[in-house]
Amino acid sequence: MSIYSFPDRGPWGDSKYRGNCSGHVYKELYEQLKPGSVCDPMMGSGTSIEVAQEMNIKAFGLDLRLGFDILRESIVERIGQEVELCLSHPAYGGQIKFSGEVWGDPHPSDLSRCKDDNDFHEKLHIAMLNQRTATVPGGIYGAILGDWRRNGKYTSYQAELIARMPSDELAAVLIKAQHNTTSARRSYGAMRFPFISHEYVLLFQKPKKVLSMLTDLASMARQQSTRLTSTWKAIVRSVLMGLGGSASLSEIYAKVAEHAPDRLAANPSWQAKVRQTLNSNLDCFAPVDRGVWKLAA
Repeated sequence: MSIYSFPDRGPWGDSKYRGNCSGHVYKELYEQLKPGSVCDPMMGSGTSIEVAQEMNIKAFGLDLRLGFDILRESIVERIGQEVELCLSHPAYGGQIKFSGEVWGDPHPSDLSRCKDDNDFHEKLHIAMLNQRTATVPGGIYGAILGDWRRNGKYTSYQAELIARMPSDELAAVLIKAQHNTTSARRSYGAMRFPFISHEYVLLFQKPKKVLSMLTDLASMARQQSTRLTSTWKAIVRSVLMGLGGSASLSEIYAKVAEHAPDRLAANPSWQAKVRQTLNSNLDCFAPVDRGVWKLAA
């Protein structure tokens, strides 16, 4: 089953703890994946752990509220072993501020208190690599999270996480309907796009044969580089298509500046990147004359 919908959260955890997930979701996942051991490093009120214990699965629950900082501490060192499933339900988007409101004082490692989306993306990436390290070779790691729209901007947290993790490790993307949320009971006036009422369960499978951490990170870096190269290739190709299939370098620059302002803001050397993209993809782009390029046949 790839779509989960459980209006009843069940008897597990604390129903008053904001942002918690239905225990039936965890039960369904455990029955499907059949892990012998699980860890939830952001367990909140402990729903995931209670379900696991009820099913006689060895379970480890950690949380920032209880003193574990996933951005600074190793999961595997804290629990003393790797697990077959390491799944988290991180706070995201800032809808609910946990530290300082739900519990204790504001904490710099609280994902619900990130300064902006990029800060969140980077911190969640660190957390997910920590979970990956805590997973046995061949085991499953992942997160339950959704997307967010505010002030007219849509941020796809799940898409960004998928893009940052090894592409060959993505095992499943499940949809989880959200029920009985505080936001669903509010009135937002006229909305052009549908209200977001679902989350995603992202599952990654760690390779059975794992090399050193440095090798793993180098492999991830290569994949990220490949994604970035592919993105530039797509941008330049799209620009040339819009220019009739052939254009001078200056025309390409002008159109790229119009076509991808966000990409340029992140790369002050973008003109050199355009030239590199043209010169290194001669299967797609062909030089015609001095400073003129066309789409290759």
